[in-house]
Amino acid sequence: MGVGKGVHGELSLRGAAHPTGAPAELLRLHHEAASARAPGAVVADADAGADPLGKGISATTEVLRHHGKGVLRTGARAEHGVGAEDDVGASSRREDERTRRRIRPKHPTANQTPVSTVTDPIPRKGKMSTPGTSSAAGSQAAAAGASSAAGSQVQAADDVRELLLSTTADASDPSTPLSAPDLRLLIDRLRLRSDRLHASALSFAASNRGALANALLRAASAAESSAFFKSSLDSALAPLASSPDLSDLRALADRLLAARRELAERQEHLAAASTIASLAARLREARAAASPLDRAAAVAELKTFLIDPDRSGSGQDDPVVFGLLRSDWEQLVDELQVGLGKNVEECVEFAPEGGKVVVRATPRGHSGGSHGVELPVALQALETIDALGYGMAKIADKMMKHILVPAISNIQVSVTEEGGPEHSVSVLSVAPSEEIKDNKDGSNLYSRIIDVIKFVCKFICMENSKWVQSFAKLTWPRISDLVITHFLSKAVPNEASKLIEFQDVVRSTAEFENKLRSMMFLSPDRKDGKLTQFVDDVEVHFAVRKRGEILVKARNILVQCDYDSRLESGDQGDSVVDLLFQPEKCFTSKSALLVMKLVHGALKDASLSSARVAKEFCFAARDVLLLYKAIVPVQLEKQFDSLSQVAAIVHNDFYHLSQEILGLAFQYRADFPSDLQKQVVFVDLAPIFSQMADAVLRRQIQLAVDTISEAIDGAEGFQNTHQPQHYESAKFSIEQVVFILEKIRIMWESILPRSTYRKSMCHVLGSVFSRITRDMLLIDDMAAEETLQLQGLIHLALENLSSLFLSLVENDDDSTKFLDHDTWIQLDGIIPSLKKFRKLAELLDMSLKSITSCWESGDLARCGFTSSEVQNFIKAIFADSPLRKECLGWIVRTPA
Repeated sequence: MGVGKGVHGELSLRGAAHPTGAPAELLRLHHEAASARAPGAVVADADAGADPLGKGISATTEVLRHHGKGVLRTGARAEHGVGAEDDVGASSRREDERTRRRIRPKHPTANQTPVSTVTDPIPRKGKMSTPGTSSAAGSQAAAAGASSAAGSQVQAADDVRELLLSTTADASDPSTPLSAPDLRLLIDRLRLRSDRLHASALSFAASNRGALANALLRAASAAESSAFFKSSLDSALAPLASSPDLSDLRALADRLLAARRELAERQEHLAAASTIASLAARLREARAAASPLDRAAAVAELKTFLIDPDRSGSGQDDPVVFGLLRSDWEQLVDELQVGLGKNVEECVEFAPEGGKVVVRATPRGHSGGSHGVELPVALQALETIDALGYGMAKIADKMMKHILVPAISNIQVSVTEEGGPEHSVSVLSVAPSEEIKDNKDGSNLYSRIIDVIKFVCKFICMENSKWVQSFAKLTWPRISDLVITHFLSKAVPNEASKLIEFQDVVRSTAEFENKLRSMMFLSPDRKDGKLTQFVDDVEVHFAVRKRGEILVKARNILVQCDYDSRLESGDQGDSVVDLLFQPEKCFTSKSALLVMKLVHGALKDASLSSARVAKEFCFAARDVLLLYKAIVPVQLEKQFDSLSQVAAIVHNDFYHLSQEILGLAFQYRADFPSDLQKQVVFVDLAPIFSQMADAVLRRQIQLAVDTISEAIDGAEGFQNTHQPQHYESAKFSIEQVVFILEKIRIMWESILPRSTYRKSMCHVLGSVFSRITRDMLLIDDMAAEETLQLQGLIHLALENLSSLFLSLVENDDDSTKFLDHDTWIQLDGIIPSLKKFRKLAELLDMSLKSITSCWESGDLARCGFTSSEVQNFIKAIFADSPLRKECLGWIVRTPA
């Protein structure tokens, strides 16, 4: 019945402020419970904002809506006297259900979103933590307290959520309504919780009173400073606000800025002037200093102020006065440097005749004077001004010229020393010696050099390591070069078997340099070990010397070789050689044979040597071949411009060398050291020599063709040979051609290889016969007598060239052979134009029908005649007639 009233809205509860009938007290809890949401009861509310916990006020609204029905039902029951206390069983069941919900864990369903919780050490179920656990110690910063307070808020929100869940009738159903007693219980618990939170906040403030007070004091100080700055700014801006025209103030500000800039410039000028005055005074003091050491020290100190090491030049951007001071300083340095240098030269005197040096403690004539200083003082002053090299330069030059050069270049000399530390004068002499000393290992030479250097270190450099190194820097490069030139390079053996004896020189040289290092003359890092490096590379020097000797021999052979004398003498016995890759012989020059002999000798030595030496020998062999390629074509350029046997010989030389180069790899590669078998090659040179041989031969063939063509031009196309004058001209031309061809045969047949000769001569003859045949076929009108004259000229040429033809025919039995039928067939095969030339002689004596029959049979086509040539030939010989027309028609209709 109560339920029915609640449903139809007939019951109006006292103090209800919500349409659902919820009590006013529940509405007051709306904002406090807004952050607590039952698991799974997430309902979107577009009008609700977001609370600090990120849950939204709609959660509480949704809870009230779900619980409204139960509140009305409870109110109706109370109105009819059926309250919670009347139904003991229901109350008991609700208490059991609440207890069961506290124990049972919550598991969100598939459509529910789990409530996010904040892990906090404060226990749940309404138990608050003590102030000691929620706040930091008394010395903790206020920021830590704020963080703890934020954590307490999160904890309170979680506890409210749990309280709300604990009062729900059914934890598994978020829509379960709350009863009025449950809501009152929730209100009481929230009040209790609020009191505890208030007490905790007061406790935290009391425990952190000092930190909070300091924070407040700093805030007050900052506020006061801000107010002070504000008042200062207001007072500064007050004139601007009160004055309508700001031009006077702007002018005043500009004058103030200009005055400040002028003041700064004058201060800078004053500072520069004081600096200049100070530097000028110090320059005067340095110039007036009596002691060279004091003067040098002052100059060196002024250098840091006047010379910028990072800039080169005189400093164009500096004031003029600084340039003047710098010039004055440089003049002082020059004067001091020149004076000290002369002082050093006067202390170290060299005899004009050479071979003697005298070292004095003080310059001559200044032993008691004030101008001369002792040698150590002068050198120390030069070192101070960084001019030690200047002072040592002339001494080093004269020492090299008068002492070291004679001591190194002359073997029979001796070095003697006079005087000592207790004497003011010390003398070193280099004089000839009659005693013959063995100097094979260089120990005698090295001993003389060490005596000289000891004297310099002791009496000139005063055992000062820096002075010794300065002297060594000026003299050691020249000393080492002299030793290499006059001794070590000559000691390099000429034969590989004597390289072992050179080890004595290696040992004595190493001892010599070690001795110089102990005297601080050479650096200990062995960078100056030029002599040791030379003797360690003795094998390379030996090979380089041999390489140079081989190249000198090759050059002399190529320059001095006379190609014509060998031909004039007719001595060809040792000049005819077999080709390596062809079963033929050819005539070569003596220079080519000697060059190949040098190449084979170098490669044989390479096969018996170490890798470093073998490499130099192989390079020497390559250089010899390249030297021949570079010298011979230039040296014989004039002979190449005309038909000569020298050109044919050079062709054979290049051809022979190309064959020999191809065989070098097969002959010596296996005997080379393993490191060189893949590095050293000669096969790349073979194509170069072969191409040069072909170029020389092609040039000679072209010269032969051009020469014969000029002779044929004298026949004037063999026109009008029926006239005596023209016939004699044509005959002379044929005789010239025969003469030139015979001359070429004589030059080439005995020189060129057989195959090369036949190929070259056939090429020349082919050009000759083609030219004569073409000129005769171009004659447009021939008389009967003229045909006989042309036929006679052809027969004349063939008869006079019989010896040339026989030289081109293969003759296995070497017997004299005549031009029979088989010979002509063989010649026609190797010279196609000869067959056409011979057939033209027959056509000149044939009838019209015979010529037509030859064309129909294909004989003329096989000889190389074309249809147009035959037609023009018939038109030139035979007069116009029906028979000629008929024959020409047959020729046109009959294909070739």
